[in-house]
Amino acid sequence: MTEALAPASVIIVAMEEEAAPFLDRADRVTEVATNAHAVRRDLQLGDRTAVLLRSGIGFANATAAAAYAFYTLGADVPVISAGTAGGLAAGVEVGHVIVGSRYVNLNADATAFGYVLGQVPGMPADYAADAVLAERALAAGGDLAVQPGAIGSSETFVTATRALGLRESFPDIVAVDMETAALAQFAHTHGQRFVSVRAISDLCAPDGTEFLTHVDDAAARSAEVVLGVVAA
Repeated sequence: MTEALAPASVIIVAMEEEAAPFLDRADRVTEVATNAHAVRRDLQLGDRTAVLLRSGIGFANATAAAAYAFYTLGADVPVISAGTAGGLAAGVEVGHVIVGSRYVNLNADATAFGYVLGQVPGMPADYAADAVLAERALAAGGDLAVQPGAIGSSETFVTATRALGLRESFPDIVAVDMETAALAQFAHTHGQRFVSVRAISDLCAPDGTEFLTHVDDAAARSAEVVLGVVAA
């Protein structure tokens, strides 16, 4: 019997709306039982295969999906976080696709013990993207506005008031979501290649004409870039 080839990548999304663009573009979709909260679909994408996991929202769900992928598929299969994010930095625009260069846990505050804000004790202050995956993502955008930037994650919804505080505390953070930092930490501790590709679906603290900006296809924009990475 011929052993099945490992997938080109594991793609983790939080919501079914973020999974939909991948399902639409796949040549074949096979749903696989996981005995876990995550929903797994195996995708045939031309001559490549990928595993699509819908994790659910938040750090715990994301980490559980990453653990499932690691223990089922192994450490050699790269992991890509895909989907949408809120724009945090002033000047980022709805519809832009952010290829995470580094990832920060916005929930973490152990500064009383000498750690940097955003640093979990025993962990680095931030987590770097895999350089090759990030380079492929930046090259895969086509006509889309794709840019590198730091992504922060928090399980507290970022309202306009909180966004202003986060801009002061984390001036380099471009976008925020609720899963990437957890996935990045798991990848760091387990020696996996990782990148997050998130399209801006809304602005955390819009002002002026930014209120007029809106797109309905943010998840599809992220998926387009991710599919380019898978095909590379």
